Amino acid sequence: MIAAVLPWVILLFSLAMLLAFVRLLRGPGAADRILALDTLYINALALLVLLGVAFGTFAYFEVALVIALLGFVGTACLSKYVSRGDIVE
Repeated sequence: MIAAVLPWVILLFSLAMLLAFVRLLRGPGAADRILALDTLYINALALLVLLGVAFGTFAYFEVALVIALLGFVGTACLSKYVSRGDIVE
């Protein structure tokens, strides 16, 4: 059952990443671009977890954890920069 569904889910998450990347490039404002970047890294996390399940290895889960930490910090810094104009007070 999982082997039949997994390629379709991987394809759909890849499509979602492509659409988020297009929004990142064409976003009308900085807030839209930040949300697109946030969506892009969350989709990358989901794709890495799915690849870890597909290949049966734990290395993808560790990479997903590092990307999650960096993505959270990056989103928080970009949001603070857009709202206040400075990261460090």
